[in-house]
Amino acid sequence: MSANTDRYETAVAAYFEAWNADGRDALTKAVGAAWAADGTYTDPLAEARGHEPIADLISAVHEQFPGFVFRPLGAVDGHHDTARFGWELVDARDGSAPVAGFDVIVLDDEGRIRSVLGFLDRIPA
Repeated sequence: MSANTDRYETAVAAYFEAWNADGRDALTKAVGAAWAADGTYTDPLAEARGHEPIADLISAVHEQFPGFVFRPLGAVDGHHDTARFGWELVDARDGSAPVAGFDVIVLDDEGRIRSVLGFLDRIPA
């Protein structure tokens, strides 16, 4: 595994840690570890810039989907400072995954996320 691949895998693991954090303190800490201070998140339904707005967005998703966790789909692929990966939102009770997509992240020099561009491939009706 190359150093760059390790960098992408590490950033994506931190990303999932933030999305799956339990409780506001853990979420705030995980977002701070994963994103640069002025990092952004953008998908078709939401937009946020900075640690607190990103944490608020993640909290809102968990309020909408209680008992769900995000898990990766497939391998992380990347080049330069950019990586992409698939994910799904899974109901921990029955294993169903009504939401899935893929994200493209851009990393800063420290390996923290500068931006996320999210794409939704499957959403509930």
